[in-house]
Amino acid sequence: MSHPTATADKLAVVETLYRYAAGLDLRDQDLLASAFAEDAVADFGPATKKAGQEYPPVEGRETIAAALSASLSHLDTTHSLSNPRVSLDGDQAHLEGIMACQHLPREDHSRHVLMTNRYDVDLVRRGEVWVIQRVTVDNAWTEGDPRVLAGI
Repeated sequence: MSHPTATADKLAVVETLYRYAAGLDLRDQDLLASAFAEDAVADFGPATKKAGQEYPPVEGRETIAAALSASLSHLDTTHSLSNPRVSLDGDQAHLEGIMACQHLPREDHSRHVLMTNRYDVDLVRRGEVWVIQRVTVDNAWTEGDPRVLAGI
């Protein structure tokens, strides 16, 4: 049985990914940035390469939030986290989970691309909150038209 503090920390770690997803879907760059450490690294390359795009790793909370907001600005999205598995080590945590990422052109919902991605996330505790230190995203499978991501 988990210690009550460990259980609360695990929930708080998962909450960080919920903040991240909500920031993307609500187009709230401040909420999105709140999920990242100041010196965070986000690597979406493994997933985007499978969609035919190059997306180099992005460094820094504000840069990550701005880059993601810009790259999704032409889309309506939903990001849903499932099967989160969290391990704790003091003020560090690791989360592995599946994120279903639905993308539709804002002007044409008849087209879409659904990417189901594996998230590998290292987090750190900063004061009372957990934030993403590094996230690597790889694609498990895709349905629909990947050109939607590029605005084509």
